Amino acid sequence: MECVGVQFTVGKVDAGMAILLSPDHHLIEFPATILPDGVTTGSIVSITIERNVEEERRQRDEFAILQEEIYNTYSHLPEPPVISLKSATQTSLTIQWEPLKLHQADLRGIEVYRHPQKLNLTIPSGATTAKLSGLEVAHEYEVWIIVRTSAGNFTSNRITAKTHALDNLTGINVCFGQFTHDQDVDALTEIVGQIKASYTDELTLENTHLVCTVPRGPKYEKAMEWNIPVVSPEFLKACQAQGKIQPAHSFYVSNPAAKGSQEK
Repeated sequence: MECVGVQFTVGKVDAGMAILLSPDHHLIEFPATILPDGVTTGSIVSITIERNVEEERRQRDEFAILQEEIYNTYSHLPEPPVISLKSATQTSLTIQWEPLKLHQADLRGIEVYRHPQKLNLTIPSGATTAKLSGLEVAHEYEVWIIVRTSAGNFTSNRITAKTHALDNLTGINVCFGQFTHDQDVDALTEIVGQIKASYTDELTLENTHLVCTVPRGPKYEKAMEWNIPVVSPEFLKACQAQGKIQPAHSFYVSNPAAKGSQEK
């Protein structure tokens, strides 16, 4: 350590500060709280100043480590999403992707594109799927997404997906609502299996139809809210008999007390 000693005469002590006068008549202000007790005007004090090189080195190394941590934390860019086809029907495609890895960037939006245009879809920040509706039957589409972040925009891979032909019933994904006779569901699940369709116990946005005979209950209310067609069991029977998808509107089950209308 380098050490320097200087002698001062106390000129004044006031409001927590001391005015010190050096032998060469320089004035400095010094905190009175760290002076020895009893020091007053006219007292002689000696101040020794040492340079702590070892502490400088320690703090410099500590700061370098902090800089490295900050760089490692905030220097990673978001990773471009990878999309794939989740499901398809005659008029819709559902794409999916893994949860976004944005690192320290902020998400500003997810845009869905169907060549050659951007679609007017609102995708929630935590979503990992997007449904493209109103498509043509048995038609190929090129689809991709762009993730907009505070660190820039990141484009996914592009996939080519095709909607089902009318005779492809595998895209049907029904949920069963309320029935006058619960045992009717057993026969309908057999039909679902025979036409290679699928069904779920709980209603989700992935369902293509709600099948029921009694138009009420939580599932019915959700189907109306989500614009999922509510159809009678005859819909599945007709699909099986005709060997192709049938128009949902021909089999609507409606509640006269409910407001609004279903879309095809």
